[in-house]
This record gives sequence, C-alpha cells and structure tokens, in this order.
Amino acid sequence: MPHPRTRGTGLRHRLAELRGPDVPAKALDARALAALAANPGCRRRAILDGAGVDKAALASALGSPSAFGQSQFALVRGNAFEAKVKADGGTELLRLVHEKLDRAAEPPAGARVPDLTATGPEGRAARTALALREATGTPGAWTLLDHPMLALDVAGSPAFLEPDAVVVHPDGGWTVVEIKSFPMLDGSADPAKVGAAARQAAVYVLALEEVAARLDPAPEVRHRILLVCPKDFSNLPAASVVDVRKQRAVTRRQLARLTRIEDIARTLPEGTCFSPELPADRLTEAVEAVPAAYAPECLSACELAFHCRARSREAGAVTSLGRPVRAELGGLSTVGDVLAAARGEAGDPDDPAVAALRRAARLRAEALGAAADREVPACR
Repeated sequence: MPHPRTRGTGLRHRLAELRGPDVPAKALDARALAALAANPGCRRRAILDGAGVDKAALASALGSPSAFGQSQFALVRGNAFEAKVKADGGTELLRLVHEKLDRAAEPPAGARVPDLTATGPEGRAARTALALREATGTPGAWTLLDHPMLALDVAGSPAFLEPDAVVVHPDGGWTVVEIKSFPMLDGSADPAKVGAAARQAAVYVLALEEVAARLDPAPEVRHRILLVCPKDFSNLPAASVVDVRKQRAVTRRQLARLTRIEDIARTLPEGTCFSPELPADRLTEAVEAVPAAYAPECLSACELAFHCRARSREAGAVTSLGRPVRAELGGLSTVGDVLAAARGEAGDPDDPAVAALRRAARLRAEALGAAADREVPACR
C-alpha cells in the first residue's frame, strides 16, 4: 500500500493533469463548497471543483456560458463596506459582536489583531491555527482575525477557506462573522440571501471545528454567527445573529456523502483533460465522461448548469423537472418512461407511481370528454 504522502502527491499530480498543462487551480471557496454539499450526488461538480477547474471558462468553451456570479459593481461595493466595518482595528465590528452575542463580557477595548500573512494557503492556514491557539490561551481579551485561512477536508482533498473574520471572545469561544453588501431593512434582510450566507458560514464553522479539535481542551466554536450588512439604504453597519446549527448539520452530512475525488479520478479514461483550450468535441467528451446530477437548483449555484440542463433535456431525464418530481416517480427516470406508463404501454401496474400516472391519465381523459360533451353548438 502506498505511503499516504506518496498517495497525496499522486492525487495532486492527477488533478493537475485534469486541469490541463500549466493551468493554475481555482480555489474552492465556501460558496462553492456549500453548493457542492447541496448536491452531493453530482460527481461532475465534485471532480471539477476538486481539480480546481475554472467552470465559468469551461462553460464558455462548451458553448453554454453562464451568467452565474457577482457583478463587478457588487464586488467593489462589498469590499468598500467590509473595509468600513473593519476600520480602526475592527472597533465597530467588535462592538457589534459584543452587543449582539456577548453582552456579559467586558466591552472590547484595544483588541488584538494578529498578523496572518504567510506563504501559500498551507502556510496561512498554519499561521491562523497558531493565532487561534495563542488567542484562546490568553483568556479575558478580545481577538479579531481578519481574513483567516482555514482548511477543510472535502472528499479526501483539502479545501482552503477564507471567512471575512473570526472573533475570539474573552471566554475563549470562537465566532464566525459574515459581512455582506445586501441591505438590512428595518432589522431584517432578504431571507434567500440570509439563507445563502448561513450555508456559507456553516462551512466555516465546520472548518473551525477541525482546528478546535486539535487543541486541548477544545474551545467552543459558536453556532450563532454574526451577519453584518448595510443598514437600510446607508453605508452604516447593522448586525443580526443567525443560528447555523441546521445548516451545519446538513452540510456535514452531505460532505460525508461525497464520493472521494480520487475514486472519481480513477474511473476516468487516461488522458482526460478539462482544459478550455481543447477542441470543443474533445472537451465535451471529457465532461460527459463524468456523470452529473442536474436539478433546477443548479441554475443559481453552478456555472455548468446551462450545459447540464441541455444534456438532461436531450436525454429526457425527469430530474430536469426538479428533485420532488423525480422522487415521486420512483424507477421512472425519463419522460418517455413516464408517458408510456401513463398510457399503459409499459410499467408495473402494482408500482404506486405507475398506478397514480394511469389514474391521472384516466381522469384527464374523462375531464376532456365531459368538456367536449358540454360544448355549445355554434349559432347559425
């Protein structure tokens, strides 16, 4: 059996081959990881994300460009707001953490903001772990970690994640802070955007728990995170506490279900490559070599969604109609199978899904027949 270090080196080399020669890996961020965890059955996304493939460039090369992602204006606005929140050593940010999450503690004054610079993501993750250890070992003080680097094992491959901030409380507890540019109107924000932020923060909580597990005693990683947004239509910060225990549990369970990246890579034909520089026919063949699990929800979470939707429709897959519909149809996996079962041309009549389809077809035929009988003759 190969040594783990040798096996890891071999996997990295294989993933680099899948990306293409001299193509830098695209980092897997928490937003992408949350989307991946929401669709653990998609082996295509797992291998592409694991290999660091730029899926936006890949989608364009396949002829199905995606508009998925933030606009440049939104990015600039978000960066400006984050800088304002963290100004003066994070004074305003720590005030919000104290007010919303830890009123019993001493108000933050002269909090520590350790330097987290290091070479490469591995170095920054190690520096972050050391800073967390030092902050936890000095009770009674507030510490703000600005853009720390965390590592999380995803399907046998490390993913490096960068939350906006992590605060260490005087009691040694750790809190994730998410800073977003969407507004908080009258104390509440868009539920869909808050939900996406909660799923993203849950990934950070899981990564922090891995760091905490290596300390003795392990500090508490709080499951109530602080969401900071602009207040109403101003640039002033407002904060809300979000409990991410449900999102954390779901993400943890879904990540555990992911097929290991090395297992997927092992099934691919030798020479498979996802470089956008390849001819369209070769690139399409490489992408289709990995099965996808398309669902309409992918349109808001994956750059390859338009390509996968087109292929799903061509195959007549019922998954293109949504996961609830797919679950109701049991073993009927294509639209053709469904129509044949409804017409009585195929399918087991004892199958509840087949029986329901045939009953619905009879009711439809009866309704159309009754409507035809009630038609008023045209006036002469």
